[in-house]
Amino acid sequence: MRWALVKVSLAVTAMVVVAFAVPLGLVIREMARDRAFAGAEREAAAVAPALSITTDRAQLERVVASAGSGAAMAVHLPAAGGAQPLDIGRRRASDEDIAAVRKLGRASTSTVPGGSALLQPVALSSGEIAVVEVFVPESAVTNGVGTAWAVLAAVGAALVVGSVAVADRLGVRMVRPAQRLVQGAHELGEGKLGARVPEEGPTELRLAAVAFNSMADQVVQLLANERELAADLSHRLRTPLTVLRLNAASLGDGPAAEQTRAAVEQLEREVDTIIRTARDAKPQTAAAGPGAGCDAAEVVRERMGFWSALAEDEGRKWRVAGADRPVRIPVARADLAAGLDALLGNVFRHTPEGTAFAVDVHNGEDAVIVLVSDAGTGIADPEAAMARGRGSGADGSTGLGLDIVRRLAESTGGDVRIGRSVLGGTEVRIWIQLDGRDGSPRRRGHRGSVRRRRTGRGALSFNRSRSLP
Repeated sequence: MRWALVKVSLAVTAMVVVAFAVPLGLVIREMARDRAFAGAEREAAAVAPALSITTDRAQLERVVASAGSGAAMAVHLPAAGGAQPLDIGRRRASDEDIAAVRKLGRASTSTVPGGSALLQPVALSSGEIAVVEVFVPESAVTNGVGTAWAVLAAVGAALVVGSVAVADRLGVRMVRPAQRLVQGAHELGEGKLGARVPEEGPTELRLAAVAFNSMADQVVQLLANERELAADLSHRLRTPLTVLRLNAASLGDGPAAEQTRAAVEQLEREVDTIIRTARDAKPQTAAAGPGAGCDAAEVVRERMGFWSALAEDEGRKWRVAGADRPVRIPVARADLAAGLDALLGNVFRHTPEGTAFAVDVHNGEDAVIVLVSDAGTGIADPEAAMARGRGSGADGSTGLGLDIVRRLAESTGGDVRIGRSVLGGTEVRIWIQLDGRDGSPRRRGHRGSVRRRRTGRGALSFNRSRSLP
């Protein structure tokens, strides 16, 4: 916008300068020509009184010499009383031009080598017509024209430069508020809810800044209301959880009773986490900084230890691979645990009892892949299953669990894919980037020592430079 304004100003100013400078330059040239011929006419008029008194050659030569032009002036006398025509001074005009002036009785100019000649008729006492010739050199006609044109060019250039400078300042005054508005919009889009724009600049941009700040305040208020609502709704779960905990305490001893009590405690912790998160307005899937995150292998072992008890009750075979050594990822521990619980809960919820499942951790140089696979019937429409609020289409499926996992992966620059597992059912692949959050889940293909390939039946499998345990 700034440079567009400068270009428009440059074009308009250049057109104005050309429109005025060219005619003015032509006028200056004509003025110089008129000045030169006006001087020639004055010199010719100075000789006219002498011609009206005498035609003596000697006297006329003194008059011509004293006129100030010297060799630039000549007097042409007609033939009178049988005498020959007399020319005093250097003749430059042709006989035809002199005869025409003498016949017409009015002044005329003719072009001669080196300039022009002014031919002025003068009546003699005898009634004859003499012609006074004054030579006007080309240098006298163009005297001062070059200097005047140079001044005009300098003034035009100064006008152009000045207009460009003024347009640039005006452009800056308009562009800076627009840039601040764009920057504020980007910051607000990145989640910086405190982003505001100074309400200054041109009227339109000032009104836009006012509208933007008002919108940002509305967004903050709406988010605050949503957080309060989420906290209130979560708090309502405390009463039935208290009753459930008291009932679980009366179950006595045994593995089932212990598992029930542990599940109730875990549920209470999750509700507390939801309430604190809603109150603090801190996103749970924010990218972790250097040194932050968690050990994915430890989280996998912990959650599989929790779900293994239920798997034994339902007769499910399960397997864990790649979780025997530390695997650091830039994801909060609670986020990864919630994502694994969502996927494993889907396995137990949407596959029949006795269906096997597995969790594999693949550690590469710049990415970690977590695979959760089962031996169920698979998902007919993976894209629909990834859509928040839709799910796989089965009873009790909302798609929120997969959406939680997707946001967890994308917070690191990775992604989530659903495919066919080697067990014959569904395989959910979580790709977690280790080299920072770039916000684009496009960085797939080969990742250091982790490489993806498709098998003949469409299953996603992975090769690594070292073997998995």
